Amino acid sequence: MLHSYAFKNFHSFRERTEVSFALTQKAAAHGWDAVSPSGQRLATALAVIGANGAGKTSLIKPLAFLSWFISHSFQSPRTASIPVKPHFAAQNAPIEFELEADDLDGTLWRYVLKLTPERVLHEAVYRRANRKRAKFSYLFERDWNESANEYLIKRDDDFDFSPTEAKKVRPNASLISTAAQYGVEVAQRLVGTQVASNIRQLGRVDPDSGFREASEFYHENAALKQQMETLLRDLDLGLYGVEIRKLERVAPPEMRLPDGMKLPPQYQVVGVHTLSDGSRHVLHMLEESSGTRTAFTQLSYLLSVLADGGIAVIDELESDMHPHMIAPLLDLFASPNTNPHNAQIIFTSHSIEVISLLGKSQVMLVEKNDCVSEAWRLDTMDGVRTQDNLYAKYMSGAYGAVPQL
Repeated sequence: MLHSYAFKNFHSFRERTEVSFALTQKAAAHGWDAVSPSGQRLATALAVIGANGAGKTSLIKPLAFLSWFISHSFQSPRTASIPVKPHFAAQNAPIEFELEADDLDGTLWRYVLKLTPERVLHEAVYRRANRKRAKFSYLFERDWNESANEYLIKRDDDFDFSPTEAKKVRPNASLISTAAQYGVEVAQRLVGTQVASNIRQLGRVDPDSGFREASEFYHENAALKQQMETLLRDLDLGLYGVEIRKLERVAPPEMRLPDGMKLPPQYQVVGVHTLSDGSRHVLHMLEESSGTRTAFTQLSYLLSVLADGGIAVIDELESDMHPHMIAPLLDLFASPNTNPHNAQIIFTSHSIEVISLLGKSQVMLVEKNDCVSEAWRLDTMDGVRTQDNLYAKYMSGAYGAVPQL
């Protein structure tokens, strides 16, 4: 489970900012909490609230980036830039990330990354097998030596990847991602962490792309498709079911494809509606309401992590949907029946009612002043009490992070 992450000089955040899922024993969580394998009580849901343009998406984007970098950066072209952007007032300063999470065995892992768009400057993984021990031990450390024009490598014996080969890892790729391709067992375990997100390099996934990915996901996962249909019916969207057909595409004669390559398939998705007289009617999903299509897509991210564990990183969870739909979506992460593996979700929202739903320990507020974003958890503010009407106080401006119109 994810304990915390931190970053510095990333997009609109210039100073170090930490996002923590850790809860004290006394913190009210209203069901959205679980004890991690290492014994730490953690939130399973965290909301991010703030004005438009404050930096809400930038606050959760580090998780999407780190998931890609750790798992897939090996596939980047050799000359490609690393898709990160520093604050424009600190263009020449490096970008920093740090992440802590534990595995099913209770080992606590810490990942540290320092880089520029051109190269990795420092990358390291540390672990603490016994939570009572104060110190972490390194699995590996990778540091760029400017004067020697090479990487210096330190590694534990468990990281079975030779320093000679590690030095050759491309400057725009993660050592974990690369080692996993060479069969290093511990690296393959680290890249196996499930992160489902609707965020890409330039922001939220465009609706068409997200819809195509969701259609393929449901087509390949029949049990989760059935769960999606049940949830859509429960959300009172007027649907009886959803049918998905996979259509193979044939390239026209004038399109020359390399030998063995095929065009990616298309998916035909229709919503099934039944009337009181039993008659059956279908609508192409693109003819359904935007709220129905959004729920169809958002559920693909949520159900994927609920099925196996991991974290969903969602920008604007309720986009195009009624605010009352947030509660049933979040309830999926509160019930052990729907969340048997303690999956987590962090999401941005403009539905301020979520403050009262989750409570002060599971709400991050974001504010921007002079083009610099700041973020803090509501329970870290002096004078904020559990029994307060958090919604009313936020709306009055008592906590900050509201639009100044």
